Amino acid sequence: MKKAVLFALCLVFLLTGAIGLQAQDKLKVGFIYVGPIGDMGWTHAHEVARRIVEDTFPWVETVYQESVPEAKVEGVIDRMVRRERCAVVFTTSFGFWEGTVAAAKKYPDTIFAHCSGFMRAPNLATYMADFYQIYYLNGLMAGALTKSNKVGYVGAFPIPEVKRHINAFTMGVREVNPKAEVHVRWIEAWFDPAKAKEATNSLIDAGCDVFAFTEDSDTVVQVAAENRMPVFGHYSPMYNSAPDYVVSGQLVHWENFYLDFLSKVHAGYYTSKNLENVDYWDLLKEGSVEVGAKFGMPVNPKWKSRLGKTYDLVMERIAQMSDFQMVFDPFTGPIYSRKGAVVVPVGVRANYGHLLSLEYAVKGVVGSWPGEPK
Repeated sequence: MKKAVLFALCLVFLLTGAIGLQAQDKLKVGFIYVGPIGDMGWTHAHEVARRIVEDTFPWVETVYQESVPEAKVEGVIDRMVRRERCAVVFTTSFGFWEGTVAAAKKYPDTIFAHCSGFMRAPNLATYMADFYQIYYLNGLMAGALTKSNKVGYVGAFPIPEVKRHINAFTMGVREVNPKAEVHVRWIEAWFDPAKAKEATNSLIDAGCDVFAFTEDSDTVVQVAAENRMPVFGHYSPMYNSAPDYVVSGQLVHWENFYLDFLSKVHAGYYTSKNLENVDYWDLLKEGSVEVGAKFGMPVNPKWKSRLGKTYDLVMERIAQMSDFQMVFDPFTGPIYSRKGAVVVPVGVRANYGHLLSLEYAVKGVVGSWPGEPK
């Protein structure tokens, strides 16, 4: 992805000079967020990327709306297109998909891109920097650190994306510790510190002693630290929230996508007529996701000795999954559901469609799993 961004930037500057665009020409771009920009997680990471876009491209002007309920996204899009005159609109939550699809039909000359989505149209692209490989790496570390063999996970919504991440995390845990379990609590919210705190305390009461989560505050980190337990950050660097207890986490570079996509829009390569097959799916090898307690720190040095040989395994897996050929991937069979079904046969690597529609829970997952196949 980084090479693609550089190529796109060169393409833009060449074409800009060739066609004589004026400095005052601005591309108006709207960003719609499901949470507050200070949430420390998902929305914060998108907001950091938006600011990078503005700092990088003088020909871009951006607007944003934070804390948009998923059912009300279409009204916000209406305002951005009609009143704000946005030529490009990014909707940054899976639950925005219905409103985004409807808006794309309503405004065929506007370019849309939906994050973590699966529905596309001539003027609607999709994009995702997915964390399942990072969650697997975090799982390796969690499996090595648990003393109770019970690892806690606070989940937002039971959608395929989150299920995919919990399964990858669980496979990592059990690769180094086959006796360990991952106990899940769903809070039915992307950002709800009160529910996240309640769920974390419930997991502690159940005997869990290591934690990961999908919720866009640092609440789980804080509760784990208060109980002197290791924890893994989510989407944005959370090391500073608990330097003694954040072992690692999942980090994202959304700017890689936004810079590449907007460069191609500005150059005329992407239009409102040719996006039906544009789907970004970035993993470790594309450089858009990173494992770490903070950027440039894959593992908190305070926990390196506690990990022992697992640290070396983590480094090996990072190299394998970062390789252009991706010589290792956690979703390679045989993989069994917790109900005993073969979900990925031996020697087979789960494809994009499988990962995008995943509903089963793997062996080792404990707790409610809405939508689980019989």
